[in-house]
Amino acid sequence: MPGITRRQLLVRSGTSAAAAALPAGSLLAAQPAQTLKVLVTGAHPDDPESGCGGTIARYTDQGDAVTVLYLTRGESGIRGKTHQQAGEIRTAEAQKACAILEARPMFARQIDGEVQVTAALYSDFRKLIEAENPDVLFTQWPIDTHPDHRACSLLAYDAWLRLGRKFALYYYEVDLGGQTQCFRPTHYVDVTATEPRKREACMAHQSQNPATDFYGKYHEPMMRFRGMECGRKLAEAFVHHDQSPPARLLGS
Repeated sequence: MPGITRRQLLVRSGTSAAAAALPAGSLLAAQPAQTLKVLVTGAHPDDPESGCGGTIARYTDQGDAVTVLYLTRGESGIRGKTHQQAGEIRTAEAQKACAILEARPMFARQIDGEVQVTAALYSDFRKLIEAENPDVLFTQWPIDTHPDHRACSLLAYDAWLRLGRKFALYYYEVDLGGQTQCFRPTHYVDVTATEPRKREACMAHQSQNPATDFYGKYHEPMMRFRGMECGRKLAEAFVHHDQSPPARLLGS
């Protein structure tokens, strides 16, 4: 892989801080000379954690600054609760999950189940991302059965375009086979060591019954499957937008 500038985030070394990098097409890492600013966007509390919680933990473990930007507060996500009640519960759960991952939570002002994609909301979301000035942005895959996931992906993509395509853009998957569709990874991160923290962060979302409704049902099989693809026990998978600079991401 050719060397590029620090701002473009590629570390030329083929090894991570722990061991040899994953096979070709994997996410590479070396011990950083400077910290990165990593921004992870997701439609609801628990989307970023379940999609790339192990990768978030790897970044924060080596001193990078990670912010998790939730498009909504999960207002429609608890049966029998009002939007306000559910939003308060799920905000607290997201804050607990971020504390476990050592990330900083942020919230946009859209409402779960009522997410819109308009010119004004494109602008609002872009301003949030511009203020963070990330080195690398992770967002949801646009081909997804959940309309809020699709909206989050489009809002993040528009921000990346209008901010000059200057930071790395990666897409993550959620609920493989259940929601995320047609996802063909370009890169992998070995999360074998950080899966316990990912699990703990996902379990912080108690209102969503994670043990039975999503973590064990979807994410454990996903991590095992992606691990088999790249020759590791457990992995998270990503699609890199090839018009964005590659990032320093994490191998084994």
